Amino acid sequence: MKDLFKNYKIGILGGGQLGRMLVKSGMDYGLDFKAMDPDAEAPIRKYLHEFTQGKITDYQAVKEWGKDCNLITVEIENVNTEALKDLQEQGITVFPQPEIIELIKDKAEQKKFYQAHNIPTAPFRLVKNKQEVIALKNGLPFVNKLAREGYDGRGVQVIRTQEDLKNAFDAPGIVEELIPFEKEISVLVARNSSGQTKTYPVVEMVFHPEHNLVEYLFAPAEISSKIDSEAKRIAVEVIEKLEMVGLLAVEMFVTKEGKVLVNEVAPRPHNSGHQTIEANITSQYEQHLRAILDLPLGDTTALMPSAMVNLLGEEGYQGPAKYRGLEEVMAEKGVHVHLYGKSNTRPFRKMGHVTITDPDAQELKRKANFVKNTLKVIS
Repeated sequence: MKDLFKNYKIGILGGGQLGRMLVKSGMDYGLDFKAMDPDAEAPIRKYLHEFTQGKITDYQAVKEWGKDCNLITVEIENVNTEALKDLQEQGITVFPQPEIIELIKDKAEQKKFYQAHNIPTAPFRLVKNKQEVIALKNGLPFVNKLAREGYDGRGVQVIRTQEDLKNAFDAPGIVEELIPFEKEISVLVARNSSGQTKTYPVVEMVFHPEHNLVEYLFAPAEISSKIDSEAKRIAVEVIEKLEMVGLLAVEMFVTKEGKVLVNEVAPRPHNSGHQTIEANITSQYEQHLRAILDLPLGDTTALMPSAMVNLLGEEGYQGPAKYRGLEEVMAEKGVHVHLYGKSNTRPFRKMGHVTITDPDAQELKRKANFVKNTLKVIS
C-alpha cells in the first residue's frame, strides 16, 4: 500500500449494502472511510466511526460533507453531481467521475452515448411524456423507461397492449424495442487511472418476472466462447470510451441470433457481482478500491462455479425482519449467507444475499433453488 494512503480518507456517498461491503473489503488494507446516507440506520453505519445522516442529492449537504475527503466514491448514482464537480475542482479526487455519474443516471443519455460510439444496444426513441409514448402505439410491444430516478426495477415497464398504455410514464424517458432475448448477462469491468482494465467472468442473471429485480444468478454464464469473448470486449469498450475510473457493471442481452446488446450500466459495485466475495480471487469490492486508488488490478479468476440468490422481503410482510429457514440453508455445503443488517423488511426489499459455490453446475442449480425456496424474509 502506498504511503499516500496512511492518512487518507475515502468518502462514500450512500450507505446501503454496497457501501457496507465496500468498507468491509477496505478493512483488509486499513483504509479510513466516512459515509453519508439519508437513513440514520443505514447498513454501512455499524462499520464506521464517521457517519453523517444527510440528503445525498442536496448540493450544500454533499459539498460540506465531502470537503475533508481525499477521495469520494459512490454506491448509488442518484447523488448531487454538481457538488461533486465543485469538490473535484477544489482538489478532491472523485471516482467514478461526476460527469460520468451524470451521464449514467440518465437512461436517455446512456442510450445516446451507446449510439454515438457504435456500441450495440436495442433500438430506441426518446420521449418527453405519456402522450409521446402513446403516439408510438403502432410499435407495440415495447419497453418504457424513465430517463431518471429508476432504480432496483422501478422506472422500467413493458407495454404490451394498447390497454397497458394508460400506465405509460408521464415524464422524459425512452421507448425501447422489446428484444426477444435468449439470456440476460452481466460483465463487471474495472479500470484504474493508469488505464489498466480487467473483466470478470460473464454471469447469467434470472430476474423476477414482475418486479425486474435479480432473483439469482450463475457464474460463469452458460454461453458460447464466442459470446463470452464478445461480451467482455464490449464491456472493455464501454469503460474505455467513457474513460471511467472504477468498477462498471455492464448488463447485456443475448439475442436468439447470438448478438450481444448493452442494456444499461452501473458505475459501482453491483448486484451481479456479490458472488465474487467467495467465488473469485479478487472480489468486486476490492477491485473497485484498487481501481479508484490507482493500484494494480486484482486477479479476477473464479475459484469455482458459483450462484447468488437475492434475499428479498416476502410479499405480505412489513415490519421487524425475521429469517425463516436460515439454519436449513446454512447446513448446506458451500453456502454463505450475507445479511445486510436492515432491521425492517417490506415486500421485495433487498435484505441480504446468499452465495453458493460448487464445482458441479447441476448441484449448484439445485442448491440455488433450495435456498430460494427455503430462506424467507418475513416479519
